[in-house]
Amino acid sequence: MRNNFPALGEVAALLARLQARLQGELPGERAHAPMRPPGRLSAPPPEMPPARQAGVLLLLYPRSSVLHFVLTQRANALTRHAGQIALPGGQFEDHDGDIIRTALREASEELGPLPPALRVLGRLSPVYVQPSHFWMTPVLAYTPTPPLFQPASSEVASLIEVPITALLTPQSRCMIQRVLSDGALAEVPAFRFATYEVWGATAMVLNEFATLLHEVL
Repeated sequence: MRNNFPALGEVAALLARLQARLQGELPGERAHAPMRPPGRLSAPPPEMPPARQAGVLLLLYPRSSVLHFVLTQRANALTRHAGQIALPGGQFEDHDGDIIRTALREASEELGPLPPALRVLGRLSPVYVQPSHFWMTPVLAYTPTPPLFQPASSEVASLIEVPITALLTPQSRCMIQRVLSDGALAEVPAFRFATYEVWGATAMVLNEFATLLHEVL
């Protein structure tokens, strides 16, 4: 793989292939399972009430002639998943109408106004987030204009801009020790981008995205 992949001149073709691929059967569990923490369920037990719905945004954009996506480090004051690395997004509200609008609304609340030229490419497979009992649906989008991020300090401690090459590099995968929601210390699969470690549901989403990228490259 070239270090500057994908070059800006190739982005349109790559996006077209990704958009077409999202219309077919997605890798789903095949891509999620390798990054799922031990003991985590892939779906809620039937005796539980229906899980709430959430939408998150996987936003692609050019930065320094390389395609990037953005993650957030959640503010420590948040009641759920405080301090963790996540995709911007949040809970579905009835006025959203659909999960795509949820992802866009919540991402704009966290990141600041999204560029008007943003183009939604489609959805990835939902991921069950067991600790907070959510089905999380990732929405893939692209903007040709690098966003001027204005992160909300009440929700975002820091932004992490990741070049797509880092996601596709095998060396970004690692095992780390984390305390799970039940208090158990476990070794979990993760992505490492610079000094940031991404695990859990976000890592599962990114692994499906990486799987799709490898299919269309």
